[in-house]
Amino acid sequence: MSDEQQPVFNIEKIYVQDLSVEVPNAPAIFLERDAPQMDVNMSTESKALGPDMFMTSITVTITAKVADKTMFLVECAQAGLFRIQNVPQEQMPMVLGIGCPNIVFPYLRETVSDVVVRAGFPPLLLNPVNFEALFMQQQQAQQQQAAPQTH
Repeated sequence: MSDEQQPVFNIEKIYVQDLSVEVPNAPAIFLERDAPQMDVNMSTESKALGPDMFMTSITVTITAKVADKTMFLVECAQAGLFRIQNVPQEQMPMVLGIGCPNIVFPYLRETVSDVVVRAGFPPLLLNPVNFEALFMQQQQAQQQQAAPQTH
């Protein structure tokens, strides 16, 4: 194989695309001693920026509540720019849906933990995410939607 045909996968940049922190019930909320209920919603997105440049982002929204009071709300989009060349077209959805999010996620996790601490709360470590399982679920859902409905 010549050098031109070797697959290329380079991380060009990892960055915070969007970040928001709200502590709507401060300072009274800091007097609460009950453990908060956490609601975590996460999504990924990938898109081509050119023939060999791609962006993958993970967006997470975390709402922490005690009873009916919001302790904090964090919204964060962490993204990465990737140079990907000479990868077979049929493998690109897996690279963008599994490989790239696996690289971006630790940075998202660190950003969220840091911002929660800076908001005055104990560190929040997001649980690991199995992006391969999520990717397979999305593929199955797309196949079911594409299949003709018979009744």
